[in-house]
Amino acid sequence: MPMANGNVITTHGLTKRYGPSITAVDALDLEVHRGEVFGFLGPNGAGKTTTLRMLLGLIR
Repeated sequence: MPMANGNVITTHGLTKRYGPSITAVDALDLEVHRGEVFGFLGPNGAGKTTTLRMLLGLIR
C-alpha cells in the first residue's frame, strides 16, 4: 500500500548487526516509489539478502 508521499518502501538508518562486531547493513536510507523497479547489486556478503529479509519482516 503506497504511503501518502507515494513511496511503497521507505527506510531511514536501517541497520542490522550480528553480535558486537559484524555489521551486515549499516544505516541504509532508501525510498522506492510506486511503479519503480529496484534491484540490489553487490558482492557476496554485502548484505543484499539481509536487507531484503528485513524489508519483508522476516528478520529484525
